[in-house]
Amino acid sequence: MSLSIVYSRAGVGTTAPVVTVEVHLSRGLPSCSIVGLPEKAVKESRDRVRGAILNSGFDFPRQRITVNLAPADLPKEGGRFDLAIALGILMASGQVRGDDTQQYVFLGELALSGALRDIRGALIAALALRGSTKLLVLPTGSAKQAALADEVVVRQASTLNEVTAALNGLSTLTQPDPTPIPASQESPDFGEVIGQQFTKRAMEIAAAGHHSLLMTGPPGAGKTMLASRLGSILPTMSVGEALESAAISSLSRQGFQLRHWRQRPFRAPHHSASGAAIIGGGSDPAPGEVSLAHNGVLFLDELPEFQRHVLELLREPMESGSVHISRAARQSSFMARFLLVAAANPCPCGYFGNPDRCRCTPQQIDRYQTRLSGPLLDRIDMHLPVYPVKQSALLSPIGESENSRSIRDRVERARVRQLQRQQVPNGFLNTSGIQRFCSLSVSQAELLENVVDRFMLSSRGSHRILKLARTVADLNGHERIQDTDLLHAVKLRCADRNRNYS
Repeated sequence: MSLSIVYSRAGVGTTAPVVTVEVHLSRGLPSCSIVGLPEKAVKESRDRVRGAILNSGFDFPRQRITVNLAPADLPKEGGRFDLAIALGILMASGQVRGDDTQQYVFLGELALSGALRDIRGALIAALALRGSTKLLVLPTGSAKQAALADEVVVRQASTLNEVTAALNGLSTLTQPDPTPIPASQESPDFGEVIGQQFTKRAMEIAAAGHHSLLMTGPPGAGKTMLASRLGSILPTMSVGEALESAAISSLSRQGFQLRHWRQRPFRAPHHSASGAAIIGGGSDPAPGEVSLAHNGVLFLDELPEFQRHVLELLREPMESGSVHISRAARQSSFMARFLLVAAANPCPCGYFGNPDRCRCTPQQIDRYQTRLSGPLLDRIDMHLPVYPVKQSALLSPIGESENSRSIRDRVERARVRQLQRQQVPNGFLNTSGIQRFCSLSVSQAELLENVVDRFMLSSRGSHRILKLARTVADLNGHERIQDTDLLHAVKLRCADRNRNYS
C-alpha cells in the first residue's frame, strides 16, 4: 500500500483555505473514488486525470485508488484540484518523487492531453500565501495573474510533464514574466462635453471625495455621456486597491485581464439585471456587479426601471462597503466599495415640466418617481438636475471645455489632502470623523439647521452635506470649511428640489 500527500487551495469567496490531497493505493478491483465533499466537476476530475496521465506517458495504476480532499466538511468545486490529484497518484505509484512536496502548492485544471488550463481565483490563492516560503505552481495564464501579488513565490507550467520533470529533478519550473505595463487606452474625455458646468463640477467633487450622485433630466441631456467620463478623472489606483479589484475580478466568469491592471473598473449593468447579478449569489456565491465595481464606478442608467427590490439591496453595501451572502451550504463576503452614479428621467416620457412635450398624468408621474424609495435616495450624496444644452452651445468647437487631465490633477491634490488628514476619503468618514474634520462655525451651523428644517433632511442628509462641504473645501484649498463651501454643498444635495426641465 502507498500513500502520498499533496497540498492545494480551495476557493471560498475571497479566501483560499488549504486543501490536503491524500491519495491511497490499495489492493482490490481497479477503481478511483474521490471523497471529501466534492461537487460534480471535482468528481469528473478522475476521468480527466486518467486521460492526462496516460497521454503524458505515465501508467495509470490498476489498483483501488482513494483520493481524500481534506478537510472533509469544506465543499470543493471546479477543476482546480486536477493537477494535485494527478501528482498524488503518480507519487503514490512511485512514478514521481514525492519527498519535498511540503514546499509546493499545486493548482490547475488538466486537459486530456496533459496540458494545464487556467483556473479562476488564482490571485486569491496567491494573496493567501503572502509571506510563505511555499512555491505556488499554476498554469501559465493564471501564474501571470498570481505574480501581481508581492512576497509570493510563483512558478508556471503549461503541461503535467513539466511539473513532474521538475519534481524528479530533471528541470526547473520558470517564473512568470514580469507583468507588462498596460498601454494607455483612449478613454472618453470631459473635453468633449459642451456646457454642463455645474454637473461637471459635481463629478469632480464626487471623484475627489468618493461621493455618490443621482442625475435627473430629460433624454438627450447628457447624463450617460457625463457618467461614462467619470472614470477618466478618478485618482490613480494604488497597488493595494489594484490587487483588491483584480482579486475580485479573477473570481468572475470573464476573469481578470492583465491589460486592465491598475485601471479602475466601470460597471454599467442593464436595468433588467437580477438581484443576484447586482449583489452576487448562487449556490456557490460569486461576486456581483457591486463587488466587480470595487474601487471603481457603478453606473445605473434608467434607475427607476430597475426592480425595486434590486435597488433596495444596494443600501447595505453603500453603507458598509461590503456584501455578505449566506447560503445553506456556505457563506461568503465580498468587498463592494464602489462609487455609485445613477441617472433617471423625471417622468415616464422624460419631459416633465415641458407642457409641449410631456403628456404624463400626475398619477403616472407620482407612480414613476416613487419607484425609488426614500431610504435609498437618502443614501445618495448629490441629487442633480441635468438640463439640455442649448443648440447654440452645441455648435461651439470641441476643445474649449476643460479636459479630464487637468480635472484629475485637482482631484488627486484634494485626495492627497484627505489621506494626509484622516487616512480615508471624505465620503468614508464616520460620525466621529465628521465631528472632528467637518466642524462649522456658529453661523454656519445655524445655516445648516435652517436647511435641514426647510428641506426636512434626515441626520444622514445633514452628514452628507458636511462631507460634501469638506470635499469642496479641499478642492478650493481651504483648511476650514468656508461659507461658500457649505452653500455649494447644500446646492449639490438639494438642487433637484422644485425642478423644471422646460
